[in-house]
Amino acid sequence: MRLAKFVLSRILIWFLTILVGITVVFFLQRMMPSDPINNMISKMLGMGTTMTPEEIEVMRESLAKQYGLTGSLFEQYLDMLRRLVHFDFGLSIANYPTPVAQMIGQALPYTVCLLLTTTVLSWIIGNAIGLLAGFKKDKWYSKALETVSMCIYPTPYFMVALVIMILMAYVKQWFPLVPAFDEFTFTWEWFSDAIYNSFMPALSLMLVGTGWWIISMKALSSNVAEEEYVNYGRMKGLTEATIGYRYVFRNSILSQVTALALHIGGAFGGSLMCEIIFGYPGVGQMVNTAINNSDYNLLTGVIFISIFAVATATLLIDLLYPLIDPRIRNS
Repeated sequence: MRLAKFVLSRILIWFLTILVGITVVFFLQRMMPSDPINNMISKMLGMGTTMTPEEIEVMRESLAKQYGLTGSLFEQYLDMLRRLVHFDFGLSIANYPTPVAQMIGQALPYTVCLLLTTTVLSWIIGNAIGLLAGFKKDKWYSKALETVSMCIYPTPYFMVALVIMILMAYVKQWFPLVPAFDEFTFTWEWFSDAIYNSFMPALSLMLVGTGWWIISMKALSSNVAEEEYVNYGRMKGLTEATIGYRYVFRNSILSQVTALALHIGGAFGGSLMCEIIFGYPGVGQMVNTAINNSDYNLLTGVIFISIFAVATATLLIDLLYPLIDPRIRNS
């Protein structure tokens, strides 16, 4: 009964998170000063297309129906919710008449692979270094690791990215300034080429992310290392490796698991700047395109997928948390 109540409460929070997030996005879009339909008609007229006022009005009404911009604001909101249930985001305004779902399907795998790989690797590496730095805080290498992480973490991301690009792509010319990805094929050649083109953005994300995990894990593990039960373990004659894993690591990692779910959300936000700087063909580039062109459908689709992915990742971690922390299982 307790387990069922715990699971249902987490699923309810997951649902409300998605609903509130997409509702905020819907109303913020309608508050934007630009009109996507007027922008599109202006572009067509600017390209030399000649239309009478009657034809312009007919096109305006046709586009409004296609983009779900007819009816009252509440009717538009309900129509958007009905379409989102089926992952139907309509047609893109900026890339008319390409469906938004098709555009997201092409860009999402690049962003997911980049973010998941860098987030998980930086989490593992950062926590491992942070545990060593906190558990052995009197050692010289502990102080050196803390100093390095303190220097990397506060540095703005765009500066780290630009330094990497200048050194590796311009000075050394190890990697191309603008990555070039071929059409996806499930072959080793495609994966090796994708790894090569993704190395610089992945390295920049990992450097910034690892610095935070080192600092946070060092603070947690150093506090745990001073607890009485750790001293009791030493009095029992346990080895330092056993104390470090069973006492310090297992009690310090709980907060880091929760922070991992929150960090995934921040990673999606950080992908925008990363993909713009490196010209990476992911979801971040699509957000930039949607904002510049007032593409409601594309922006709604990208943000919905992002909110859905982050909320689902948080839900899975919440459901797995009782397996990590026995205090929750026994409560």
